[in-house]
Amino acid sequence: MTAKTGRAEAAPPMLLGALLALLRFGSGNADVLTASNITWSSINFKTLLHWEPEPTNYVYTVEIDGDLSNRKKTCIHTRNTECDVTNLLKNVKDTYIARIYSEVPDQDNDFNTPPYEVSPRFTPYEQTEIGMPAISYFEQIGKTLKIEISDPLTPYRFNNGSFQTIRDIFKDKLEYTVYYWKDQSTGKKWSTKRSNQFELNIDEGKSYCFYVQAAITSNSRSRESPKSIEKCTSVKREDLDGLDLDTILIIAGVAAGAIILVIILSVVAYKCTRRKTIKKENMPPNL
Repeated sequence: MTAKTGRAEAAPPMLLGALLALLRFGSGNADVLTASNITWSSINFKTLLHWEPEPTNYVYTVEIDGDLSNRKKTCIHTRNTECDVTNLLKNVKDTYIARIYSEVPDQDNDFNTPPYEVSPRFTPYEQTEIGMPAISYFEQIGKTLKIEISDPLTPYRFNNGSFQTIRDIFKDKLEYTVYYWKDQSTGKKWSTKRSNQFELNIDEGKSYCFYVQAAITSNSRSRESPKSIEKCTSVKREDLDGLDLDTILIIAGVAAGAIILVIILSVVAYKCTRRKTIKKENMPPNL
């Protein structure tokens, strides 16, 4: 009877402690909001996670969970609403979700899962966008226009430390299309290849302009990159295309300064010569 009475007397303090703990947790999370508008942003496999709102008296922690990967946390206790999760998505064909936890700093959450929200599912291989391709080399020789394109780099490295390109990942699903036309003309032609090297048949003696687009062909959806910077085979046009506005202004300023200097020197020389002539004319003749 005494033992039962002791346990009965001990129960209320235990219940009271638990109730106070729950109240403290509840009051500490009264203004804690879970993430909303969670989106993935990925170009050439560099992937960022975005969400709202800006935290006030709490922080966020991101947890990445893949169908074929273990859970891993990153951007721990951050006050940002963006997180670079690239390094946690190296298995690009896996499908991932992100849990974004809203946590109160210095609060013991060992026995309580903080409130969180779950992102949409994301598969890098199927959903990353392709960045703008770069033209690394071009040359017009007679009736042939040679073009070479640099495969865009990804953030992932080989064992030797060099960066993988998107071709290393997509293989023959990556293709390029070159759009080209005679300079000052509107009629375009195009050529598509699963290679980054082109040799196009053109009219000899004519200048040509062109740009490139990359595309990924897959069963789910096709993805096209932005258009590359336009290039032209005309030497004069190419030189101008390679200059930025500041450089052009500097060159124009130097040229204008040189012209003004020549004019000033010419005027000074003319005045000096004129004064000598007048002085000579005004001198009395030698007797």
